[in-house]
Amino acid sequence: MKLEETGLSSPIAKFFSRETLDGLITALEAGPGDLLLMVADRPNVTNEALGAIRLHIGRRRYAAEPGQFKFCWVTDFTLLEWDEEGKRYQAVHHPFTMPQPEDVPLFDSEPGKIRALAYDLVLNGQEIGGGSIRIHTREIQRKMFDALGLSEEEAKEKFGFFLEALEYGTPPHGGIALGLDRIVAILAGVDSIRDVIAFPKTQRALDLMTDAPSNVEEKQLCELGIDLLA
Repeated sequence: MKLEETGLSSPIAKFFSRETLDGLITALEAGPGDLLLMVADRPNVTNEALGAIRLHIGRRRYAAEPGQFKFCWVTDFTLLEWDEEGKRYQAVHHPFTMPQPEDVPLFDSEPGKIRALAYDLVLNGQEIGGGSIRIHTREIQRKMFDALGLSEEEAKEKFGFFLEALEYGTPPHGGIALGLDRIVAILAGVDSIRDVIAFPKTQRALDLMTDAPSNVEEKQLCELGIDLLA
């Protein structure tokens, strides 16, 4: 929607009431000549689309000067997201991510609103690292597995060793992983990590330098207990 002197101009403006249009202008503090961009779909689709637009505009209008490094921490990620195909929640980061302590009661009412104790480090608009605080109590881990639809038997079969370890008192801990290739690409002033990684892959996931993946001898497969199915 483009905001003109006479109001918002757009083919979709007719679907909104005057009160809604005025509310948009007020909420976005828009003025004549401003462009309001909208995407309507599921949250993960709209976030990805609007994020791409934000980065595109940012690169064109607010690009960092050579040698400038602007850092930003991104926090308060959603802990769980709804999987439409499986009709259940799944972990956004991983199933051992600690929720914000004040959001723990939401496991019993609104799991989708729980925030994670997770964090990303952004440099010049690009993610260069991320991590989280881990769950360190069996009670909260049990709530997490319940939210993911794991029965007690499934949880014990897959993660029994971990649940048992929590009984002995695991201290709070967390970590972060940094993307070295992404950092080097930013320092080198290139847009793609393909320009800086040692063994770049093609779109078919082939390594042209080592010809990987290549054929493997049957003996090697037997040693690893791997069967190939045609």
